[in-house]
Order: sequence, then structure tokens, then C-alpha cells
Amino acid sequence: MNTDKRKNRFFSIQSASFLVAAALSCAANAATPEELATASGCMNCHSAQEKKVGPAFKSIAEKYKGQADAVSTLTQTVRNGGRGNWGRIPMPPHSSLAENDIKQIVTWVMTH
Repeated sequence: MNTDKRKNRFFSIQSASFLVAAALSCAANAATPEELATASGCMNCHSAQEKKVGPAFKSIAEKYKGQADAVSTLTQTVRNGGRGNWGRIPMPPHSSLAENDIKQIVTWVMTH
């Protein structure tokens, strides 16, 4: 085997190893939904059991319980903001959050 082919094979194996290590590292460092909610500022206005500025997660879960599209609906509300669903204070949009992070948070909220 010539030197160029060996170098290419070495770099291919090295690149694959790096990608696997990076993926495992990301999975090991993945935040829990509660950590995501805290880091995203959700806990500034919400709590698990009691109303703060916004409704308690327990109240949200009760209101949307049994609705097949609850996670989708709430994900869009978090992304785009909401107004009038829980009183006069609107929820600001959180469009900078990753869609997957919002879905994880919303799914966790629905467990309350």
C-alpha cells in the first residue's frame, strides 16, 4: 500500500473515532429537562407547583392533559410567546432556544 493510501485510511479512522467520541461526550453532558428549564430562564416565571408570574407546571399539565397535540401546541407557544391563555401577563417568545430543547422542557412540564 502506498503512503498516500495509508494516510487517507489513517485520517478516515481518526476522523471516525473523533466523531464517535464527540457524540458520546455530548450524550454524557446532555442536560436534564429541569436543567434546561433553569438555564433557559423558565424558572424565573414558573415553578412546579405554584403560580409565579406564569402558571405552575402542574396547572399547565392539568390543562393540557389528554390532548394529543399538547406538546406541539406548547412548543409553539414557548417558541412564539403567548398571550391571554393564563391571564393578562404575556409570555415573551423564546425563539433563540433549540426546538429539541423546547420539546424536552415541554414534555417534562407535562409530567407534573
